[in-house]
Amino acid sequence: MCGIAGYLGSRSAVPVVVDQLRRLEYRGYDSAGVAAVRSAGEVDLRAVEIQIVKTEGKLQALVDKLNGGMPEARLAIAHTRWATHGRPSTPNAHPHPDDSGKIVVCHNGIIENYVELRGWLQGQGHEFRSETDTEVLPHLIAEYYEGDLEQAVRDALARVRGSFAIVVVSADHPDLLVAARKDSPLVVGLGDGEYFVASDIPALLPYTRDVLVLEDHDLAVIRPTGVTIRSLRGGEVKREPMRVTWDSAAAEKQGYDHFMLKEIHEQPSTIRDTLRGRIAEGRVDLSELGIDPAKAQAIDRIYLVGCGTAYHAGLVAAQTWERRLRIPVAAELASEFRYREPVLNERSLVVLISQSGETADTLAAMREAQAHGSTTVGLVNVVGSTLAREADHALYTQAGPEICVASTKAYTSQLTALSLLGLYLTQLREALPAAEVAALLEALSAIPGQVESILAKEEEIVRAAEFFSDCHDFFFLGRGLDYALAQEGALKLKEISYRHSEALAAGEMKHGTLALVTESVSAIAVATQDALREKLASNLKEVKARGAYVFTVAREGDAEIEHSSDQVFRVPNSHDSLMPILAIIPLQLLAYYIARNGGCEIDQPRNLAKSVTVE
Repeated sequence: MCGIAGYLGSRSAVPVVVDQLRRLEYRGYDSAGVAAVRSAGEVDLRAVEIQIVKTEGKLQALVDKLNGGMPEARLAIAHTRWATHGRPSTPNAHPHPDDSGKIVVCHNGIIENYVELRGWLQGQGHEFRSETDTEVLPHLIAEYYEGDLEQAVRDALARVRGSFAIVVVSADHPDLLVAARKDSPLVVGLGDGEYFVASDIPALLPYTRDVLVLEDHDLAVIRPTGVTIRSLRGGEVKREPMRVTWDSAAAEKQGYDHFMLKEIHEQPSTIRDTLRGRIAEGRVDLSELGIDPAKAQAIDRIYLVGCGTAYHAGLVAAQTWERRLRIPVAAELASEFRYREPVLNERSLVVLISQSGETADTLAAMREAQAHGSTTVGLVNVVGSTLAREADHALYTQAGPEICVASTKAYTSQLTALSLLGLYLTQLREALPAAEVAALLEALSAIPGQVESILAKEEEIVRAAEFFSDCHDFFFLGRGLDYALAQEGALKLKEISYRHSEALAAGEMKHGTLALVTESVSAIAVATQDALREKLASNLKEVKARGAYVFTVAREGDAEIEHSSDQVFRVPNSHDSLMPILAIIPLQLLAYYIARNGGCEIDQPRNLAKSVTVE
């Protein structure tokens, strides 16, 4: 959530940080602002001032308000805010200054003890202008400032409880930018005599490929001469820069109307990338994890933990893994996991699933598991993220940057990586014959080509979406793995089209929900599990008998399902455990086209953020 941008160098700083914010819009926000420090090198520091411009609404509103009115600056910071403390408004937008206007801060995260700090600061004579928790930071830094901005930031943050990624500038130091983080992502870009700060790597790609990823309790001091990283507790620390290899075009739409549609079409490539180098001679090669057979044999319980789409990926994997490994495997919501006191010990394996690797609840679940001695695996897309660094083992999904808030390619990459990881554990525990593992891997290797064949039939989905234009109530139905998939399909539709959609295990309809089914309701069914097909067909006939229109995603060659459906979309055949990767594609497309036909803002749906970095 939120976006931070910063620049120090020889360019005009304001256009740079505004451009950075544009590249962070996918994170979700409700207001935006920028602070510019007059060009470094002023002879009389009394003439240096920081000008702040901010506004509620989209970034274009900030651009319109600027209208060329910012001073020519070589140092600037900027922010897009997603409201937590205080409503979306211009006063609550960042950046926030202290009373003097000389110290200015942008912040992502939550200051848990801000009420206590605000009361103390007001007692010291500080006046507040917003409802935010963030505003305590510039006042607190000013309270400790005695000429050394770095030390003042360190002293102030020592009093803070909560999560933060901050950038700080001061009129007394027009060639200095201070940044720090704890539990919220922050990266520093290294250019040729210029430096960039951002919440996420895509904001840096037009300017540099060399990036320092700050870790928890890091404080970066950025001057025209270079970057020094120290610990918030004191002492210099070493962080090696990493080279970003993404194609910069990966963050552009490439002719598609929306990032979501582009990312749906990227899935054959991203699935291939996730598989690449991990299958050899009919076996899974995940030696990168460092899990040996003895460690795998010792596992007696597995948790798959995530939020939203990542949780839905865990739901699919949990059923398959438990069936093969014959030990308890549970999918868990990260936001609930640690509060229910799960059974955790040194024989537990906890797999944390997150696209960004910065999801606050997922990180908290990981730390809870580690506190009990459990082995943790971070299944993550973003290299260098907190989850990737702090988990005992990291497995990357290789989906590349995903810009649309509604996840598509990250989900299928997660399903693919979970398939690999599950089979790898199966190998290590010798739970399946080698020939069966080889057959499953052959089927998995065929998935990218099968996804391409589904995308080739996109026009069928376009026509179906037109039929649903006037429908505002959807039930997504499935059984077994299809029910797990139905939950993701329902989420896709509700988050971008704002229509009511609810996923149900199809056999549960007659236990209450059937009372809601009328001719105004549509049922989206998933029918890919052979052992449950007849049961599902019976449930769909119950829905049709009450007047609902039934659209079903089914396997090729399944003729019987037509008798219980009004319309059927066919997907290629694969092993039952792999069918969710194929069957989600038409559901993603259906959600996209229903939302587009309704004129919805698809890539940045209201009230949502790409990476939820606060609880």
